Amino acid sequence: MPVPITAHYASALALFIVALALLVVRQRNKHAVGLGHGDVKPLERAIRVHANAVEYVPFAIVLLAIFELNGAPGVYVHAFGATLVVARLLDAVGLGRSSGRSFGRFWGTTGTIVVWVGLAIGNGLLFHAKH
Repeated sequence: MPVPITAHYASALALFIVALALLVVRQRNKHAVGLGHGDVKPLERAIRVHANAVEYVPFAIVLLAIFELNGAPGVYVHAFGATLVVARLLDAVGLGRSSGRSFGRFWGTTGTIVVWVGLAIGNGLLFHAKH
């Protein structure tokens, strides 16, 4: 069964993660560090920003696909997908600029957790409504 809305957001986020990976590659080349971060702070930060996206996005995409497969109205699938994209962008910008507290990190993390929890609850409600 196709999941076209999820495919849209998964593809956008995949390109976003590729862009973050390219920022890591650029820092590696600039500082001639092949493995690890070599105590180079800009490289360490780029690695962390990329890893953070890789840690949070796949699980959210799985939940989004299940939500869509369970027959959730498209408007809700789009709402969760768009929120996830905005949250991950905020998080990447916030973490990319500061290792401490920031608007982007707070709202990016909060938005991602809201998406996870909302999709988990939504999937449970859809499942129970059908059974």
